[in-house]
Amino acid sequence: MNVKYLSKLAAIAATATLILPSCKLRQPYVRPAAKTDSLYRGVNTSDTTGIGSLSWKQMFKDEHLQALIEEGIRNNYDLKIAITRIKQAEANLAQSKAAFYPTLSAGPQYTKQRTSYAQGGSLGITPNNLFQLSGSASWEVDIWGKLSSAKQGNLALLLQSYANRRSVQTQMIANIATDYYNLLAYDKQLAITRQTVESYKTDVETNKALKLANRVNEASVAQSEANRYAAEVTIPDLQNNITQTENAICVLIGRHAGAIQRDSLDVQQADSLVATGVSAQLLSNRPDVQEAEYNVRYYFEQINVARAYFYPSLTITAQGGWQSATIGSLFNTGSVFGSVVGGLTQPIFNHGLNKQRLEVAKAQYDEYVNTFQQTVLNAGQEVSNALSGYQSSKNKTATRNLQLDAWKRSVDYNRLLLKGGYVTYTDVLTSEQGYLAAQLSSVSDKLQQLTSVVTLYQSLGGGWK
Repeated sequence: MNVKYLSKLAAIAATATLILPSCKLRQPYVRPAAKTDSLYRGVNTSDTTGIGSLSWKQMFKDEHLQALIEEGIRNNYDLKIAITRIKQAEANLAQSKAAFYPTLSAGPQYTKQRTSYAQGGSLGITPNNLFQLSGSASWEVDIWGKLSSAKQGNLALLLQSYANRRSVQTQMIANIATDYYNLLAYDKQLAITRQTVESYKTDVETNKALKLANRVNEASVAQSEANRYAAEVTIPDLQNNITQTENAICVLIGRHAGAIQRDSLDVQQADSLVATGVSAQLLSNRPDVQEAEYNVRYYFEQINVARAYFYPSLTITAQGGWQSATIGSLFNTGSVFGSVVGGLTQPIFNHGLNKQRLEVAKAQYDEYVNTFQQTVLNAGQEVSNALSGYQSSKNKTATRNLQLDAWKRSVDYNRLLLKGGYVTYTDVLTSEQGYLAAQLSSVSDKLQQLTSVVTLYQSLGGGWK
């Protein structure tokens, strides 16, 4: 083995590694343009901090809800799946880093052959033994940045897997909070309905007494009974909604179906400070936007990889070891052999594969640039819709309270007038049905306000910090 020759070859490889990349074949990644100006409809703010930057414990102050979210973070299976994808991406990145190092292999070998007289055997057929212990190494010099681009692409996929985990957690927290508020709303509607049914039972008894006094007829009694049953028949559906919502929360927190501990809707307060922050923060806050950008970055690096295939690859291969006819002399100095080969492989004709690879990479890059920009646009729409829903629910509050007060007074007056025979039960029935509908709508308004804040929090990228 010629040490001087090896030194020259290593020097040539090092020089090529330093000089040839100066061609700048590998291009640096630049984030694609994304229009964030006026991304939120009807919002003009210079606030640098929005609710999306708050931790979920700061955002949701209900202790029962906090406990459910903590349990979800520990046990949710979608989150566990996202973590396994991170491990896969980490392994792929480690593999791409290993490509920079030589491949090494070693192993013993024994060969026994018979040589004919024509090949030099003295007796016509002579057995020969060959004992060999050797190793080999092969190293591809990353002249054009193909391996570097592949590594950067795998790094982008790893970062994407982290963003995916954050996205899953954000979605999970929003789903738990939304289902929790729905559960409280069903509880409230069930309580209102049961209270109303009790009130309607009193109406039935009142109408029966008035009929005995010849103040009303049998039709009024029948109407009061029908009114009671119309309210009572909705109770099983509300109870079913409660059970199904509890079961949905249990799935989210990785628990078998069962009851959920909770507070009441009346004590819930929607955050009155719904600052959005500047719209450009979506690029760093929203995990799905981050995922979309990392996809762009990955396919950008695939373009660099595809370009590198058009240029020659430099590979250095070395082999050496001991070789002898007898095992006893295997490790003698004279048994040593070795070789080093360095070569450039230039693609000439490859059925258009290199060109097709580059065209595919460019098309995929363009696809995910558009996906990224569409994701940003969708994010702006979600924020705008959540703000509109929140404002709508707030605007209804004062009017809804006036409506409730009016229907309540109507019910009270009509019941008094019915006892005096001044109105029919039809008038009482109308006011009672109107009051019940207004009460249930008031619950829906409160639910809309709470869930709009949850949606806004999620759409601003909250829940993973």
